[in-house]
Amino acid sequence: MSDTSHPHGGQPVAALGPPLGQGRGVVICVHGRNAEPRNILELADHLAFPDLTYLGPAAAGRTWYPLSFLAPRDQNEPFLSSALRALGELVAQVTAAGVARERIVLLGFSQGACLASEFVWQQPARYGGLVAFSGGLIGPPGTSWDASGRAGLAGLPVFLGSSDVDSHVPKARVDETAVVLGMMGAQVTERIYPGMGHLVSDDEIKQARVVITRALE
Repeated sequence: MSDTSHPHGGQPVAALGPPLGQGRGVVICVHGRNAEPRNILELADHLAFPDLTYLGPAAAGRTWYPLSFLAPRDQNEPFLSSALRALGELVAQVTAAGVARERIVLLGFSQGACLASEFVWQQPARYGGLVAFSGGLIGPPGTSWDASGRAGLAGLPVFLGSSDVDSHVPKARVDETAVVLGMMGAQVTERIYPGMGHLVSDDEIKQARVVITRALE
């Protein structure tokens, strides 16, 4: 019987690279809306770390939550909470396989970038890094993220990349995300690309490689 409170529970996880626990680290790749793990796992070839394990969790129905990440949170439930829970379950599975949390990089595009950013905010720890392509923290305009007393991201390398003309992701939200994660101790690099649109650029791949390299040091 399916758990209606956890629609993303039990979904498959695609994998590339060495078996879990046998590589130098893990990149958890979180796909976007109306996509599949194989879509975002295509980035593995461009990232070019063949000694890493790449894991792509799948969203039920190919979408993590139904509405915009700027919608009132309750309108995205129970899918949003389930998505965050599924990501937490995967991180726990990775650490149980003997991979240090400091060697786990969370990487997402669009809806997946929002989910990865929100996960790091809600469950702060010294992960290996966070890479958010075209995404930011989840919540309607006017949301306030209180970072006081939440310094669990000390030294965490973070890259936030987006376009200034992205109709899905306002620049202001990327800016807010950079400020909040920075207040929590993360070392944030934010780049806004003029006229780029909703995609992943070559420079963003280079910045992601910097984050991953730091996680492996």
